[in-house]
Amino acid sequence: MNDNKDNKQQMQLQMELKPDVASGVYSNLALISHSHSDFVLDFASILPGLPKPVVNARVIMAPEHAKRLMAALQENVMKYEQEFGPIDLGEQHSRTISPFGGGMGES
Repeated sequence: MNDNKDNKQQMQLQMELKPDVASGVYSNLALISHSHSDFVLDFASILPGLPKPVVNARVIMAPEHAKRLMAALQENVMKYEQEFGPIDLGEQHSRTISPFGGGMGES
């Protein structure tokens, strides 16, 4: 049993978070596509007065990492809801969410 604990301690990952990345980017829209070998996650923001969503960040990952990300998000949403209560998604009629109602504007 001690070996397992020692392995977990040795596997800790130390990361550097650069100041320009630490501030993050705002996203209220995510578009996800995939091929045989990759998942592509485009994080965008759609705001009133803008004619179309603007992609602020693109993350490309292997399918195995996408599945790990999904599991980590599920775990963190569960923890969030245990602490702060259920997240209300309102009525969803499709998988695409337009945060400001109506259409996405004209191009």
